[in-house]
Amino acid sequence: MSGAASGYAGKTARLVEDLRRAAMNGGPAVGLAKSTSNLFRDRTPRKPRVDVSHFDAVVRVDAAAQRVEAEGMTTFVDLADATLREGTMPAVVPQLKSITLGGAVAGIGIEATSFRHGLVHDTIVAMDVLTGDGRIVTCTPDNDHRDLFFGFPNSYGTLGYALKLTARTLPVKPFVRVDHARHADADRLFDALSGACASEDVDFVDGVAFARGDLVLSCARFVDEAPFTSDYTYERIYYRSLRERSLDYLATRDYLWRWDTDWFWCSKNLGAQHPLLRRLYGRERLNSITYQKIMRWNARVGATRALDRLRGIESESVIQDVDIPLAHAPAFLDFLFREVGVLPIWICPIRAPDPAATATLYPLPRDTLSINFGFWDTVPSRERRPRGFVNRKIEREVQAMGGVKSLYADSYFARDEFWSIYDAAAYRALKARYDPQGVLGDLYDKVVGGSEKKG
Repeated sequence: MSGAASGYAGKTARLVEDLRRAAMNGGPAVGLAKSTSNLFRDRTPRKPRVDVSHFDAVVRVDAAAQRVEAEGMTTFVDLADATLREGTMPAVVPQLKSITLGGAVAGIGIEATSFRHGLVHDTIVAMDVLTGDGRIVTCTPDNDHRDLFFGFPNSYGTLGYALKLTARTLPVKPFVRVDHARHADADRLFDALSGACASEDVDFVDGVAFARGDLVLSCARFVDEAPFTSDYTYERIYYRSLRERSLDYLATRDYLWRWDTDWFWCSKNLGAQHPLLRRLYGRERLNSITYQKIMRWNARVGATRALDRLRGIESESVIQDVDIPLAHAPAFLDFLFREVGVLPIWICPIRAPDPAATATLYPLPRDTLSINFGFWDTVPSRERRPRGFVNRKIEREVQAMGGVKSLYADSYFARDEFWSIYDAAAYRALKARYDPQGVLGDLYDKVVGGSEKKG
């Protein structure tokens, strides 16, 4: 047994003992102790009796078999570094370094390989899950716990915590060539995107809508050699390059984290794109982890809220990722321009690699290409609006277009509406089997309850 594997075995043995002691003192209140989080909604802090946050090691990389085993709290930056050393990478690497493997499966993880490999949970072949009733069960697509395997994505810790996962990997080359094509028309953009997704010569596809008539499609592929490489980890800013050049080359690791340095473009809200302030931040602090810490400090002290009051405006946080069938993508983009106004907008195609392998709690259309739209900012108004006014518009439009919304940020669904989307019957059956005492909480209460109480 390797050191990492024996370390995992030792951790699980200690966890079982911790659970036994917790059961003697009122039940297994399980939780995570994390210094960062990629959730953007109000949460009620819990003090866990049993903490699984130390399950954060890469256990094994098998490049020949195109598999990697890692513990659930392993960050993708550590996972990617471990696999890149072996000439491979996880099949889907979400954009931010602090996202964890287990978190991307319990939530939803996406990136520019998703047009071919699906979401992060589509790349998983096995999981060890600590359930709400204190068991550690191994789930695969075809064993007795297949219901939990397919039910775990989008459950946000309410069915259990992933202690170890096995994920598919892909072979890599040293560099990535990126071609940026500008479009003035949404129909043409999505036609070009569809064509790129059908091409065997493309490894990555995503795009950005900067404004009406200012759209960029980026198609990338691995290459062995590069005539030059760009560095977007300090003074230069990646998203600006999309409109400045048609051809770019990055080292593969730099390509994977091209969005992290500036949190896509959200670093502008923290002054990090001003040349002088950028130098004051320094290369080591230009990343999503730094920005998250500043954002959470601001949420605690209310600095932005106080400034808004002085300016006489109300700002609504609109931080959302939604997935829309390709046929409706131009119309939904028009809706975002017309009714929301948050810019830029990230565009990323998704196709499930196995249409029969459906995530129970994430009803993404499986027989067609879908488009993820990511838009993250605040929407100001001088009029007094109901709480969640813009977010509710978005939720209704997503439903009308046959799409589905990620739940990592504020949601405002009514309870019956929510469960009509996210399969109440299947969720109740999973809770009855894996968390019969409800110690891990209810999905609706966790992801909507905070927003609902604010209204």
